[in-house]
Amino acid sequence: MPKRILVTGAAGFIGSNTVEALLARGDTVVGLDSFDAYYDPQLKRRNVAELRAAQAHWPAGAAFELVEGDIRDEALVHRLCKQHRFDAIVHLAALAGVRASIGQAKLYYDVNVNGTIHMLDAARDHGVGSFVFASTSSVYGETDKVPFLETDPCDKPLAPYPASKRAVELLGYAYHNLHALNFTALRFFTVYGPRNRPDMMAHKLLDSITQGKSVPLYNGGELRRDWTFVKDIAAGIVAAVDRPQGYEIINLGRGEPVVLGDFVRVLEECAGGKAKLSNEPMPAADVTYTFADIAKARRLLGYAPQTSVREGVQALWQWYRGRQP
Repeated sequence: MPKRILVTGAAGFIGSNTVEALLARGDTVVGLDSFDAYYDPQLKRRNVAELRAAQAHWPAGAAFELVEGDIRDEALVHRLCKQHRFDAIVHLAALAGVRASIGQAKLYYDVNVNGTIHMLDAARDHGVGSFVFASTSSVYGETDKVPFLETDPCDKPLAPYPASKRAVELLGYAYHNLHALNFTALRFFTVYGPRNRPDMMAHKLLDSITQGKSVPLYNGGELRRDWTFVKDIAAGIVAAVDRPQGYEIINLGRGEPVVLGDFVRVLEECAGGKAKLSNEPMPAADVTYTFADIAKARRLLGYAPQTSVREGVQALWQWYRGRQP
């Protein structure tokens, strides 16, 4: 049965791909986005334009409304939830970026924690059945225990961004305990693909290949990342909407870490050029390894990532090339 779903951060990278997946199955989606200046808001408006351009292909009953507003606007959040009586909230809106958060702890906590409290309160007060929260693999910090399990200690965040995400995971349990709110925290692992944010590594590498921009390659490219295609992430989010779990934290990755240098070579092969790279020491806020154990996601959500790195990079390149002037 089609659902009524609020998606915050709906115009962004993961948000627009998630909205697309929900509309494709006939849901009614209200998107909330502030179009903040963390990166060019016009890129997010192009994402929304792409969504609306596909309206003729939506199944009967699918509908999309975009609301421009901030999750820190408590009255707005409550008004939307009261008006629409959502079945689920997919809360993706946040200030992103591990390195970008350094020196901006107050702002990151205001948006990522205080803003989320407004969302949790609205879900509690207006009978939202399922609350799906976008967390991050960076909550695991620097660890030599691989693969990463949801039960691993996550008490040593390396920057304000992962600390803020871990704080919300804990808040989610409090709301579940006190108000029986279904809260699922999904820890995303190195997401890439169409509509990639320009500050993310995959997009920066394509800028380097096509425009000659220099990109730092930390640790000689020997970092390992669990590169996960955005359509697989969106499928995991949709599954979490449909399967409220009480309270759960679940990894969403591919479960196959790839050396950064190898990922660069696949990008170069697809784009037909060479990236301009500068070898630099790894920042204190970064980690050498990410590797998701996805057994829990498979068991609870039926999650099964479909896209190989080469297939995903090819899709990213096709999108990137189509967006160039």
